[in-house]
Amino acid sequence: MPKAPSLDELVFSLKSFAASMLALYIAFGMGLPRPFWAMLTAYVVSSPLSGTVRSKAVYRVAGTVAGSIAAIVLTVELVNAPELLSLAVGLWVGGCLFISLLDRTPRSYAFMLAGYTAGLIVFPGVANPEAIFDTGLARVEEIILGIVCATVIHSVILPRGMGPVLLGKLDASLRDAERWTLDALEQVTTDTRLRDRHKMATDLTELRVMTTHLPYDTSDLRWMTRPMRALQDRMVYLLPVLTAVHDRLGALRRPDGAIPPDVEPVVVAVRNWIAAGAAADPVEAAGLIDRLDRFAAAESAQATDGWEVATRFSFIRRLRSLVEIHRDCRELRAHIATGDHALPDHLDPLARKRSRGVFHLDHGMAAWSAAAALLGITVVCAFWILTGWSSGSAAAMMVAVFTCFFASFDDPVPGIRLFLVYTLASLPLSAFYLLVVLPSFDSFPMLVLCLAPTLVTLGVFVARPATMGKAMALIFGVGGSLSLLDTGNGDFASFLNSSVGQIVGIVTAMLVTRMCRSVGAAWSARRLLHIGWREIADLARMRGVPANDGFESRMLDRVGLLSARLAQAGGSVDVDAIDAVRDLRVGLNIVELQRAHTVLHRAGGAALDRLLRGVAGHFHALSAKRPDPAPADLLNSMDDLLSAIGAAPPCPERDRAVVALASLRRSLFPGAALEVLPVDYETMHQERARA
Repeated sequence: MPKAPSLDELVFSLKSFAASMLALYIAFGMGLPRPFWAMLTAYVVSSPLSGTVRSKAVYRVAGTVAGSIAAIVLTVELVNAPELLSLAVGLWVGGCLFISLLDRTPRSYAFMLAGYTAGLIVFPGVANPEAIFDTGLARVEEIILGIVCATVIHSVILPRGMGPVLLGKLDASLRDAERWTLDALEQVTTDTRLRDRHKMATDLTELRVMTTHLPYDTSDLRWMTRPMRALQDRMVYLLPVLTAVHDRLGALRRPDGAIPPDVEPVVVAVRNWIAAGAAADPVEAAGLIDRLDRFAAAESAQATDGWEVATRFSFIRRLRSLVEIHRDCRELRAHIATGDHALPDHLDPLARKRSRGVFHLDHGMAAWSAAAALLGITVVCAFWILTGWSSGSAAAMMVAVFTCFFASFDDPVPGIRLFLVYTLASLPLSAFYLLVVLPSFDSFPMLVLCLAPTLVTLGVFVARPATMGKAMALIFGVGGSLSLLDTGNGDFASFLNSSVGQIVGIVTAMLVTRMCRSVGAAWSARRLLHIGWREIADLARMRGVPANDGFESRMLDRVGLLSARLAQAGGSVDVDAIDAVRDLRVGLNIVELQRAHTVLHRAGGAALDRLLRGVAGHFHALSAKRPDPAPADLLNSMDDLLSAIGAAPPCPERDRAVVALASLRRSLFPGAALEVLPVDYETMHQERARA
């Protein structure tokens, strides 16, 4: 039994209904030919969060105008060649969809709408091509009217800002990060650590997507976009740094599980500071960083004496980075609470220059989605032309819409099938409204009262993520049928033909999508992994320092996407073979080694080049679906490079190269033994303390 609507759900439903009725009233007053399109558009653009409605409004208007212009031009030029016109519209829809899928920001709506809006205008307009300009202009007016009404209503009347939701999710992510840090320092079980890691990666991806809407929000948090992005940038680096700390700590533990005596006190101090949370004294963080700097300086001279010492040095430096990231996150969160939109003066300069909104892009899947749209439109239009079917335009419109709506899914077929089922379910209700109820009323207030029970009820279910798709399908079905009243064809024959056209179009979209585009979560997870490996191989082949093009942001995005797909795939994917966080660490370590190339040019340039070629070859083989383990020759190359680094003069770049090389070795050869050097660390540190 459905639960009773919450206050937020009821308010959203009433606002959506008010926006749709306002759009319908104005459309009637303006004498627009399809006023119910304005009503339906208001529902399409409505969202529980006001910021998402506003962020997409401008782009939706731009896409509608662009699609209308394209529709007019194509119709005027090709109306006498229906085959070419159909192909041109298919290419336009597919091309716009391709671009839309490569832009994972609110701007993508402009391209998607530009695509299928052309189909919504061209296909019904070919019956009267002389009036195509008036038809295109009317569609623009109707759709823009619905967009504007929804935006105004959701922004002015009891707006639900994104700010509180985003801050709540941010605070939860920070708490999760602290808990995961404590788990890593305490060496909890692998299952718990992987679960925490996947959850944090998914949270960070969701935060980054939500933040793209923040500048358009109705809350005061919209002025804090720069600090919010800076905070998320710092959290990005927490994933690879924390996994590195966990790995180094495990490698340094003695057979009895004890931490080296000189390392344990500083680990305990860091753990206690993390456990204190936001209440921790900021001065204590500075003290911890200074303590770790002194520790690292004491280790630096011997850092190239062997892999055990290099691993210790790597652990200390990564532990320092861990403290620094947590400190920056806490200070940025406190800074956001002050309402100051400028970035703090002490923030890492690199964080100010770091790329923004860099997401994983899959050109191949975008191309397949575009091909599905083109094929579906071509098939339906060919049938329409050959048979002269009067409702062919409705089928063609539905193909254009539904091959675009669900294209971002791994498998769009379940979503299209859901719409098909509930569109069929809406037919009795649509027929009742169209043929029985509405013809009995001749005033707008009565029309509103007539529509209110159905639309307000469905609006409550639109506000619930679990039922949104089903409710929107019912609203689409009812709204599409009511549009027949606009043309004066509100009879049973027109209703039946239009309904059959819609169903044929949805079925065609589902079939061509299944044939061209449908993949599973496991397949997508493996594809994401191979794309990441290919990028690492390209990174290792570069000569010189790579540009700051957002590698870490793309890899983090892939970690979040992989986490979601692994959850969907269940046991059909070998989780142990999928560690995108390890790949992120590998990429960042390669960048650090390339930055040290100038320092190592004389002492170890050849060894570094040989190692990078080996790493590139290994990841290229992985991306080509040859899952061989890392070749043993890489271990020899790493040994040679560590010796070469030891011959270089002491400098910060040399220290970073040691840390990166030790991290790369642990990432590619986690089982490789750390040779035990004849060094008594306790005696060594006692002597240093006395000195």
